[in-house]
Amino acid sequence: QVHLVESGGGLVQPGGSLRLSCAASGSIGRINALGWYRQAPGKQRELVATITSAGSTNYADSVKGRFTISRDNAKNTVYLQMTSLKPEDTAVYYCNLEIPLGAVAAYDYWGQGTQVTVSS
Repeated sequence: QVHLVESGGGLVQPGGSLRLSCAASGSIGRINALGWYRQAPGKQRELVATITSAGSTNYADSVKGRFTISRDNAKNTVYLQMTSLKPEDTAVYYCNLEIPLGAVAAYDYWGQGTQVTVSS
């Protein structure tokens, strides 16, 4: 069993910054990727950023240049540094861990989510 625990959410003014952390614990073997997703009220969950075990990163167009994803392999922790925050970044942010299941399949673990609110 794998557990993901997020922290670092909160209320911030437009233009401000926040850093989210997600610590993974449990029976963690091989990892395909760690990532952050978000879900705003009335909207579907969307990808924010991912980082593979090799360190390759991928970002949603809406956050490129403002958000940075990083990971500490020794601590099984992934971070999301968010800068120049906008009201439209307001959402519940979820940590994701993808593990391989065989050659082509994968399984996703999710954290409980942390609220980020950008408002003046």
